[in-house]
Amino acid sequence: MHVRAYMRASVSTSDAERARGALEQFARERGLRIASWYVETESGTKLARPELFRLLRDAHPGDVLLIEQVDRLSRLTATDWEKLKVEIANRHVRVVALDLPTSWSMVAEFTDEFTDRMFTAINAMLLDMLAAVARKDYTDRRRRQAEGQAKAKAEGRYKGRVEDVARNAGIAKMLTAGISWSSITNATGASRATIAKVAKRMREGDVQVASVVG
Repeated sequence: MHVRAYMRASVSTSDAERARGALEQFARERGLRIASWYVETESGTKLARPELFRLLRDAHPGDVLLIEQVDRLSRLTATDWEKLKVEIANRHVRVVALDLPTSWSMVAEFTDEFTDRMFTAINAMLLDMLAAVARKDYTDRRRRQAEGQAKAKAEGRYKGRVEDVARNAGIAKMLTAGISWSSITNATGASRATIAKVAKRMREGDVQVASVVG
């Protein structure tokens, strides 16, 4: 059995480090070793996630997909969640989440067949429930955000998303230094789309970015 840890790259580096620490502590307390780490930059609302599917391709039957929270695995629609569950089941991978204690039995060293089947069934049901809650939380936040923007526009107060100038300047410096996009994503939590925008500005000679880089 190999334990494969799956993380979502966060905007906050400290948050990502905290999550990694929590996963390492969980494994250490159970005498487990995390064989590999997969850091995702795509949103949990998307089924097409390169690192998640790389993990599943790498996995062997009986391996563990370790996550901090279920919403790191899925904020998917019901249809896409069913597709992902089929893929996980076909690979015979066991999902263990720190916020789902019933799943912890999946890494227990000794369990009889009955106990294993019972916890597998219970875990599957609770995993479905938490995935549904994660999706609802996402859609509720998006709805409230849209309502807030509509109200601000109507009142003439909406100015759009504020750019993280300091972060983007850092990305520009790293691009100038020849650092790979994957390394930049891991260091800053920025999506590849954001990195692409900064790179485009640099190619077009954006004054603000160029001056910071220089």
